[in-house]
Amino acid sequence: MAGVTGLTFLALCLPFIGALAAPFAVRLFGANAAWFLALFPLLSFLHFLGFLPEIAAGEVATGGYVWVPSYNLSFSWFLDGLSLTFALLITGIGTLIVLYAGGYLKGHRDHGRFFSFIFLFMGSMLGLVVSDSFLMLFIFWELTSITSFLLIGFNHEREAARRAALQALVVTGGGGLCLLAGLLFIWNITGVTQLSLIMEAGDLMRESPFYLATLLLVLGGAFTKSAQFPFHFWLPNAMEAPTPVSAYLHSATMVKAGVYLLLRLHPLLGETPAWEILLPFFGGMTLATGAALAIRQTDLKLKLAYTTVSSLGLLVLLTGFGSEYAIEAAVLYLVAHSLFKGALFMVAGILDHETGTRDITRLSGLASAMPLTCAAALAAAFSMAGLPPFFGFLAKEEIYAALAIGDLRSIVFTSVAIFGNALMFAIAFAVGLKPFIGKRSETPKPPHEAPVLLWIGPTLLALLGFVAAIFSASVHRYISTPMASAVEHRPVEITISLMPHVGVPLLLSVLTIALGFAIYFQLDRSRRLADAFFRAAGPGPDTGFDIFISGLVRFAHRITGILQPGRLEIYVTATFILLAAILLVPLYLYGELPAGIAWPDHVRLHEWAVLLLAVIGLAAVLTARDRLTAIAALGIQGLSVALIFLMFGAPDLAFTQFMVETLAVVILALVMTRLRLSPTDRRPRGQRLLDATIALACGLGLTLLLLRATSGRFDTALSDFFNTYSKTIAHGTNVVNVIIVDFRGTDTLGEIAVVAIAALAIIALIRMRAGTERKLAPPNPKQPGRGT
Repeated sequence: MAGVTGLTFLALCLPFIGALAAPFAVRLFGANAAWFLALFPLLSFLHFLGFLPEIAAGEVATGGYVWVPSYNLSFSWFLDGLSLTFALLITGIGTLIVLYAGGYLKGHRDHGRFFSFIFLFMGSMLGLVVSDSFLMLFIFWELTSITSFLLIGFNHEREAARRAALQALVVTGGGGLCLLAGLLFIWNITGVTQLSLIMEAGDLMRESPFYLATLLLVLGGAFTKSAQFPFHFWLPNAMEAPTPVSAYLHSATMVKAGVYLLLRLHPLLGETPAWEILLPFFGGMTLATGAALAIRQTDLKLKLAYTTVSSLGLLVLLTGFGSEYAIEAAVLYLVAHSLFKGALFMVAGILDHETGTRDITRLSGLASAMPLTCAAALAAAFSMAGLPPFFGFLAKEEIYAALAIGDLRSIVFTSVAIFGNALMFAIAFAVGLKPFIGKRSETPKPPHEAPVLLWIGPTLLALLGFVAAIFSASVHRYISTPMASAVEHRPVEITISLMPHVGVPLLLSVLTIALGFAIYFQLDRSRRLADAFFRAAGPGPDTGFDIFISGLVRFAHRITGILQPGRLEIYVTATFILLAAILLVPLYLYGELPAGIAWPDHVRLHEWAVLLLAVIGLAAVLTARDRLTAIAALGIQGLSVALIFLMFGAPDLAFTQFMVETLAVVILALVMTRLRLSPTDRRPRGQRLLDATIALACGLGLTLLLLRATSGRFDTALSDFFNTYSKTIAHGTNVVNVIIVDFRGTDTLGEIAVVAIAALAIIALIRMRAGTERKLAPPNPKQPGRGT
């Protein structure tokens, strides 16, 4: 078991190792580095492939390392049918994406950086889907947002790319905060922090009064990540990323993270009215909106991006529908979508790379020039359209079997599914067929077949869609059935094959195909109708995002103007008012004011002398007529405290206090000579009274706090610990020194680092000032010029 755990940990780390190796590999091998770098995800894929027999037999694989046992926090992973399928998709398609990126970005100056980003993204997504602990899940969830930001903004010279990257980060990052709160609710309600253990707590979760709040927070994280309406706008804008990113993002990675989360938490949060209302409603809205927006586009990548939005809506709808075949349909469609969408995005990239355009109105007659690309595109289009003999056909048949129940709710959502699927049918052939038939059109670049690094990915994915349908029994045994069983948390058997469901599902399938063909043959008219509808509807959520960000910036500017007006006295006054409130208010509200002052039985003469010295210093500060006198008199207070330390047996503290006070007085005096301040205090009487009140409140608060702290019984446990172990563990006889340099060594190191950074900053400021003074100084007439 230890060996398997170690190998799994290595498989999870391989993408991150690839990220480190990528820049060096590209420098050595150029574009051919893709063949070497593809080995990293391929080895991970082969490792996870070895779990198929075990998972198909109904087993699960767990492992990991304990991090903080007292809080039940661990770095652990959990492999069942759901997480294993995602791991295989991420690493398998990731291998093809690495090869594709090698050819697509050949010669790019930042090719190595791109590979590093894609590997980081791959590793983050892989860690997310195999995570067992909540902590690990959330960390990788946020890492996917950060790495997608880097990938979407890869062409950072373009303003559109920067905006799209920021938009994706804001939307998904905000959803991540919702997810964090939801996970904390789940932890608080169930007391469990591991996904492998939480599935048994479904009844406890659903009976909790905080169930709805938890559900809404989890949906906030899932809907933003998987681009559900009204958060769908960020995903099409992410097409500013290079095509390899788009293909990977849409087929196997981040956009399906929200769907993965909903499937994973289905046994915990599912089977409630709220679940079965919210998920189908928003999923149906996303399905219809995404498909309608897709038909409006002429850019191949944008058409595919909006169909991904539509497909994600369909997956969410099925996840929450609650019928007998709904989960089975969801897992089948998820796998089918990963295969055909990855292939079609790569085809779109090939067309752009080899012809110079992605505009569908400018592409036609390319079959003879690009036969391999045409074959891969057509096969993927057949699967997306739900036609046999491809895996998408099996998924579509199961979808209609799940939705066709007969009640009003089912009829409504079945109608939405037919509408969305018919539009996606038309778009599939608009992307996979239309550019290759008809008369050859003029393109910016002479079309020709892509190199092997580009066509190998879409060809293999399209072929897998065909092979999976032909050998559906084996695919169900090792992939679909274990995946559905994991989601349902009970044994499930999927048997759908190329023989369709006879009855209503078959009729609905025929209706979808008929509508799809009708829309395809009227593609231009459909595009104009969709464009007119959305123009009449007015600005959408994308514009709303800009308005929100603009308003947020204006609000932040105003708040900053109020809280940070640039006047130091306001900052100091506010700080000490807050300090006085923190000291006094809790003591009063919680009844912790000291009952009285226990005066010592006798005070010796020299102790009275030190106290009198402190009082004289205080009087000198208050009556000083200039600032230098006040600073010097203030040092008397510190010296008095140092004498008290010395009298009560703490010579080391007394020495430190002497040094600090001496240096403080000297430094402050030197600084005062360099500042252009009035020699006397010119504050008005009202300002003086306010400052005096705040000072007295702070002093009173500290005094009362110290009296309250010292009125209780002194706990010697900490002192006993240091006295006992300073010699035996730290090998030091000076307890104070041992505490500073050993027991609190990290804290001391941090303090030293702060002082060092401050010193460096001061040196930099001094040099800047010296340089500015030299530039502003008038030229010396006695100094000879360069021409003499």
